[in-house]
Amino acid sequence: MALAQEDIQFIKDHLGDWLAERSLGKPPAVYEIELRERMVRVEEALKHQRELMREGFARMDERFEAAEQRHRELRQDMQARFEQVDKRFEQVDKRFEQVDKRFEELTRRIDRFMIWSFGTTVAIGGVVVTLVKFWNP
Repeated sequence: MALAQEDIQFIKDHLGDWLAERSLGKPPAVYEIELRERMVRVEEALKHQRELMREGFARMDERFEAAEQRHRELRQDMQARFEQVDKRFEQVDKRFEQVDKRFEELTRRIDRFMIWSFGTTVAIGGVVVTLVKFWNP
């Protein structure tokens, strides 16, 4: 069953009206208005998204700055602590040097004592041997 040319022309003429009645298709003027309204809404939504992104980036910048400031403060605190530890080490070094000097002095005194003790012992031994020889004829 082939369609005649008149039938095809009739369908073409009335198809838009039929679709418009069923809300399946809209006339070009209505469709264009809806497209423009949608474009405006999309542009507004994009503008809002851009504003939100800018606010988010600004907040992230503030957070980064706050984190950077905290790192600076921590670095300064650590530097101060390291300086205090260095001062303590210097004090300990001074104490060790004093103790080392004391040990060296003590070693010198012990050395002198040993020399005097040995000399005294030899001298007394010599005197005893000499006395024993003279008294025992």
